[in-house]
Amino acid sequence: MKLRLMTGVAVLGISLLVAVSPVLAATAAEKVLRVLVTTPESSLDPAVASDVPSVSINENIFEPMLRYDYLARPVKIKPNTLKSMPEISDGGKTYLLHLQPGIFFTPDPAFQGKPRELTVEDYVYSIKRLYDPAVKSPWLFMFEGKLLGDEKLRTAKDGKAGGFNLQTSIPGLQALDKYTLRIRLNAPDSNLLFILATTATGALAKEVVDAYGNQVGNHPVGTGPFMLGQWQRSFRIELLANPNYRKVIFNDQGIDEASKKIAASLAGQTLPRVSKVEIKIMEEQQSRVLGFLNHEFDYLEQVPPPLSGMVLDKGKLKPELEKQGVRLSLFTPLQTYYMWMNMEDPVIGGYTPEKIALRRAIALSYDSKEDIALQEKGLAMQAQSPLPPNVLGYDANYRTPVQYDLKLANALLDKFGYKRGADNYRTLPDGQPLHLQMHSLASTTGRLRDEVWRKNLDALGIHISFKTDKHSEVLRAARLGKVQMTEANWIADFPDAENFYQLLYGPNAGRANYARFNLPAFNQLYEQASRLGDSPERTALYRQMAQLMHGYTPWVTRIHPVTADLIQPWLLNYYRHPVDFTNWRYVDIDLVGRSKISK
Repeated sequence: MKLRLMTGVAVLGISLLVAVSPVLAATAAEKVLRVLVTTPESSLDPAVASDVPSVSINENIFEPMLRYDYLARPVKIKPNTLKSMPEISDGGKTYLLHLQPGIFFTPDPAFQGKPRELTVEDYVYSIKRLYDPAVKSPWLFMFEGKLLGDEKLRTAKDGKAGGFNLQTSIPGLQALDKYTLRIRLNAPDSNLLFILATTATGALAKEVVDAYGNQVGNHPVGTGPFMLGQWQRSFRIELLANPNYRKVIFNDQGIDEASKKIAASLAGQTLPRVSKVEIKIMEEQQSRVLGFLNHEFDYLEQVPPPLSGMVLDKGKLKPELEKQGVRLSLFTPLQTYYMWMNMEDPVIGGYTPEKIALRRAIALSYDSKEDIALQEKGLAMQAQSPLPPNVLGYDANYRTPVQYDLKLANALLDKFGYKRGADNYRTLPDGQPLHLQMHSLASTTGRLRDEVWRKNLDALGIHISFKTDKHSEVLRAARLGKVQMTEANWIADFPDAENFYQLLYGPNAGRANYARFNLPAFNQLYEQASRLGDSPERTALYRQMAQLMHGYTPWVTRIHPVTADLIQPWLLNYYRHPVDFTNWRYVDIDLVGRSKISK
């Protein structure tokens, strides 16, 4: 998945239904965008969701104050629900934000039949919710310790001082009036504008949370271009164009031939361009490719590398598909695939030399070149650190000190007392059996990955078994600290190194830091780097952090993918964004073209 590490929320019943708007029901020729996601959604609560399917849906329902320009490269932030960009003063520590009036949440029984206007209090409430210990938000790192006076919120996390209270006022987050918000920081933060464009900071109404409690993730109510339609859990999700969405007119500018053509096509148009988005959960790789070839989906992002031969020939689109008008786009997302090991696990975790040696040997057994050639069919590059190319802080000259070396891996295990028995499998230094368990997905992809790690660890004489489960269950167990090791991947929520290194920051253990890595030296460097903007000084700190990560090996960094994306000829305005997961509000459908080709 992008295995965005987050637990699902239990749902009562198979489907959740939202009444279809009469305006939409009466549309003569509906423009329906048909897409897929590769793993089931978890929670549609923006404070909780961090897996790709859920965030993809949420970014079309909930609205942060800022968003990304669709066509600008490098990425550019622009106002979303704000009238203009924030006014920044006090050396970058104070932000004044002016909200557009007249923006309304989509109707919901929680509003008791009354129109509910968006105000800056909704943003204050939504940001404070990230601090709520009951929510367990993985996004707290974006604000924790940064907002002036937020220690009042943080000291209540453990239930002391009367418990956590969302009504607690802090000077760092103040609604000056209905449409004016002031944010004050302890120190300048070069990432704050990126943070205010994340879906996790999208506005959620307090009445909705009060009405649905811990089931609020099953009742997404926002102000965005789409609203929830039918929902068949882990199978099919429908988004409907929000009939009351404010008049948003496209005015972004292109930078190259393709984006300039899109800019001309969308100029002066209102968003969204389609009336409905049909989302299918498609976990099996072959089903995704066949579905696209059978015209069931309007695009296919990240063609599964093992099946790339079905559509590609030597890295190019097959002639028969090219004749149909199918388009191929190669894209390098801000994404890192890795395998993590639980640092609190009694067998594989810990900071003593013999535990480090075990994890290091496992890392040395991983052959990224072979993995890229055989499993990824060349559509990837070796990950030297957690940072993918094109994020701020990436060091193109950095090379991991942990490279594939089976001889060294076995020598390490021998030296630290992991002896081989009569069956050629190793024991722990105390003579007890050494047996590892890896969680993986119950899918073809999961089985292929199991075989890679079985081969790696067999070469070390280490017993390993695999516990396969649904994606949401693996994440639930990981969050509870009950996963010993598993593969995961992370896509940038904002294009800065901090978004990746927070996955290893000690205070984030149990949230985004599923490896539960907690090394004081690393934490100190992270905190030091977080106070700096993009600079050679900060890049040097990240290099030290990468060295510590490889030294203690809570992660085995694997690859950065190069995705092959396929676009049907009738899909208009498609342009992959480096940070936003979807372009559903911008794309359009040539209904005549679709009807001709689909017959």
